[in-house]
Amino acid sequence: MADILTIIVPCYNEEEVLPETAKELGSILEDLVDQNKVSPKSKILFVNDGSKDKTWKLISRYSKDYPYVTGLKFARNYGHQNALLAGMKTAVRYSDMIITIDADLQDDVKAIYQMVDQYLDGVDVVYGVRNSRETDTFFKRRTALAYYGLMKKLGVHLVPDSADYRLLSKRATEALLQYQERNLFLRGMVPLVGYQSATVYYPRKERFAGESKYPLGKMLHFALDGITSFSIAPIQLILVLGILTTSISILMMIYVCVAKMLGHVITGWASLMISIWLLGGIQLISVSVIGEYVGKIFTEVKHRPRYNIEDENYSDKMEKD
Repeated sequence: MADILTIIVPCYNEEEVLPETAKELGSILEDLVDQNKVSPKSKILFVNDGSKDKTWKLISRYSKDYPYVTGLKFARNYGHQNALLAGMKTAVRYSDMIITIDADLQDDVKAIYQMVDQYLDGVDVVYGVRNSRETDTFFKRRTALAYYGLMKKLGVHLVPDSADYRLLSKRATEALLQYQERNLFLRGMVPLVGYQSATVYYPRKERFAGESKYPLGKMLHFALDGITSFSIAPIQLILVLGILTTSISILMMIYVCVAKMLGHVITGWASLMISIWLLGGIQLISVSVIGEYVGKIFTEVKHRPRYNIEDENYSDKMEKD
């Protein structure tokens, strides 16, 4: 008997793209079953992350029309990373391997064939990596490279140009689910799991339909989460900045004393204003960085549930099969 594959697709207001997504993923899954590479029990699990459009109605309809389509509905919007985690937690009980992919079809669905082949060769984690970012703007390409470089210097091991398109074996998924933090950054967490890994390369395409769910503001917030969730370097930088500022202040004090003894006229206004603004800016930045970490501690210690599931039919279909 071939192993069971579940393809997890987080969805937030994806009614425009969902029909094509279901069609393309369904075709891939049926082809894999015909090749006897995956079990006929394999499924597609659409996770509705509090969509305000007709996304859930479409998922419910496809679940009735196709035996391999299933759905999970959040009670409200909990975010992309929580949607991925909920899908994995639901599917891991029945699946031998799990693939996560976004609904926008920018990631080449045909790379799934190579991922499954790598899994059948004994690989536990297969990363989907973009070998071209031509569809991205110049600004996005440059900032992405800068971000990966920064994370590497901070000691965070990421797979460059990979997003949340990946395959995980059952044991790799179970290991990932043992990480209990509420501030999720799965791109940094998956490499921590270990196990044998491989990469599959594909060109990134334009979004098939609809609008991006990661505008600049959300991307910056996501990037900041990645830094503060995996490194205390920003807090250590504050210490270095404090030492540097103190050193400059001491040098300025020596300069003022020497200038006074030599009889130079010191008006003092410019240097005083510059010092006030400089120190004020440094203090505000420092408080903000520390506040970011305190905020994460605040979120973690409350131990609130990551999400609430309103409806789900994946388990019922798997048990019937």
